[in-house]
Amino acid sequence: MKTKGTAWIIGASSGLGLATAQAFAKDGWLVVAGARSFTMPEDRQVGEAYYHLPLDVTDEGSCNAFVREALTLSNRVDVLCYSAGLLSLGSCEETGTDLYERVMSTNFLGMTRMITKVLPVMREQGSGKLFLFSSLNGILGIPFQSAYTASKHAIEGYAQCLAMEVRPFGISVCVVEPGDHQKGSQAYRLKLGNLLQTYAKEYASTCMTIQRDEMGGLHPETLGLKVLRQANRRKPRYRLRIARLDQRTACWLHGLLPPGLFFAGIRAYYVKKG
Repeated sequence: MKTKGTAWIIGASSGLGLATAQAFAKDGWLVVAGARSFTMPEDRQVGEAYYHLPLDVTDEGSCNAFVREALTLSNRVDVLCYSAGLLSLGSCEETGTDLYERVMSTNFLGMTRMITKVLPVMREQGSGKLFLFSSLNGILGIPFQSAYTASKHAIEGYAQCLAMEVRPFGISVCVVEPGDHQKGSQAYRLKLGNLLQTYAKEYASTCMTIQRDEMGGLHPETLGLKVLRQANRRKPRYRLRIARLDQRTACWLHGLLPPGLFFAGIRAYYVKKG
C-alpha cells in the first residue's frame, strides 16, 4: 500500500492527539498511534493504514516494544508527534514532589525518551520531522497549574537545544503551542483533594474560568489539520501557535509588559472577585 509517509502519533487516544492522528490518516499517511489505552476503536475507519499500539511513555520497556513493533509496520519514521500529557490543578504550596514527578514523567521525560529512540532512525534515513506539543502555558503561567506549566516550559527549552543539534541531519523541530481546545479528556486531569481554605475560593474561580475557556475553545480538528499542513511542507515552521486571538495576544503582551503588570492582569482574569 502506497502512503505519503509514516507518522507516529504519541498520546493518540483522545483530544488533540486523536484529532492529529485522524488528520494524518485521512490524508493518506501510515499512522502508528500510541497510547496506554484506546477508548474509540472507530477511529480505525479513517484510513486503511491506521494502527494502534499500546504505549506507556513512562516505562522504558513499553517504549522499546512500541518502537520495535512500529518499525515492523514501516521501516522509516517521517513524522513523530508527541502529544501525551497530564494536566494537574492545585496550588504550589499543596502540590507535592510526587505530583510534579508524575506530570513531568509523562509530559516531558516521556517525550525525551521517545525522541532518543526515533532519532537514530531519522538520522539514518536523512530526514524527519518532530512535532512537540507544548502549550501556551509553555510561554506563560496561570494560577494553580504549576506542575503542568513547568513541564511545558521544559519542553520549550529542550526543543531549542534539539532543533540546533539535529538540523545537520535533515531533521526539523516544530513546537506546537495550543491554547484552550474543546473535548479535553478528564481522565488525564489530576486535581488535589483537600485544599487549604486559604486557596479554595480562588482555586474554584480559576477552575471555572478554565472550564469556560475550554468550552469556548477551538475544535481539536483545527489543530490536527494545522499540524498536518506543516508536516506536508518541506520545512515546517519552528513554532506553531494555535489559539484564539485573545490568547495569542496574551502571549505577545507577556514579552511586552512589566512582569508585575502582566501577572496582575492574568490573575484578575482567572481569579474573579465576589
